Amino acid sequence: MAQQAWQDPVLLAPGSAPVPEYGSGSLADLLPTLAAGQGVPGLEARIAELTPADRNCVFLIDGLGWEQIKAHPDEAPFLHSLLPTSRGGTGRPVTAGFPSTTATSLASVGTGLPPGEHGLPGYTVRNPETGELMNQLRWKPWTAPKVWQPHPTVFRLADAAGVRTAQVSAPSFEQTPLTKVALSGGSFVGRLSGEERMDVAAERLGAGDRSLVYTYYSEVDGKGHRFGIDSDAWRGQLMYVDGLAQRLAEQLPPRSALYITADHGMIDIPFDEQSRIDFDEDWELRAGVALLGGEGRARHVYAVPGAEADVLTVWREVLGEQFWVASRDEAVAAGWFGPRVDERVYGRIGDVVAAAHDDVVITASVHEPHESAMAGMHGSLTAVEQLVPLLEVRS
Repeated sequence: MAQQAWQDPVLLAPGSAPVPEYGSGSLADLLPTLAAGQGVPGLEARIAELTPADRNCVFLIDGLGWEQIKAHPDEAPFLHSLLPTSRGGTGRPVTAGFPSTTATSLASVGTGLPPGEHGLPGYTVRNPETGELMNQLRWKPWTAPKVWQPHPTVFRLADAAGVRTAQVSAPSFEQTPLTKVALSGGSFVGRLSGEERMDVAAERLGAGDRSLVYTYYSEVDGKGHRFGIDSDAWRGQLMYVDGLAQRLAEQLPPRSALYITADHGMIDIPFDEQSRIDFDEDWELRAGVALLGGEGRARHVYAVPGAEADVLTVWREVLGEQFWVASRDEAVAAGWFGPRVDERVYGRIGDVVAAAHDDVVITASVHEPHESAMAGMHGSLTAVEQLVPLLEVRS
């Protein structure tokens, strides 16, 4: 009998996706570990490789993943030289959490909780109370912040315990709902230039016997989205932020630890039909779908009531060789959003969750024209998106 010329496609099982290191090596574990080492009650050290310090500073560079630093020693000589210091001198990265996107990651950093508990499990997710898509980065439509994310931040706990606490960032971020639910506590200092932020962060770090300072820079991510990480514009930002990191490191007061990390990595997606699947032009993917949430590489799909099973079947058949496609319960059981998902968060997760395995995205050219035009993307569970640095400098 002649051998068959075709084979059944190999679909990616949800349980085969790499799960973030929640509880021992994720972004959600960083601040609890640092604050526990400063004697803040109610917190425990989760990243076992880290050594306590009296003064801790976290510098988060938006969009600068582990793989990008490794690949650019010439543009980022200082950051590249620190790779062996990562994660307490093990030379290993930590993981962002799922989805690997800014709103989710910043909430994980600030609250010390995984997405299934803090409740920001995507770029856009459905609000079960209203049935509308909620953009958790821009906070639209307006939703009461403390209802959406009721847990105290680690900054608030540290401040209440007498640790000198500060966030140093762009002035425009001070009053945003995302800052309030994820990064508030102690004092906020707004500075426009990166150099000013580094100088003020060092100054605030030295202002207390115990201090916890957070500072942030966004434009590595901005240039990556617009031009891609294979662009001169992105490389220029990498060179600039490398200088910022060195500037801050050289000003550390005594008894300090500086941790340089990121909220996610990034991957460039070609502008062709094979790499960019347009949901708005694909009748098969649209069938039975009431709302499309998330982002290109990490989609939350909300089905018309009663169509959940059919939508899962179709999405798995159409995309299952390139995406991990899971039902809500499968994604929760696999631990994508953390070891537990709170009841108030469960309905925010898609009936179907699709996380990219290959270099491919699901765009929505009509409903998401800006996001669909981006060159660089992120959000999924692949190493290039998930692995982030935890570089360390001590004084």
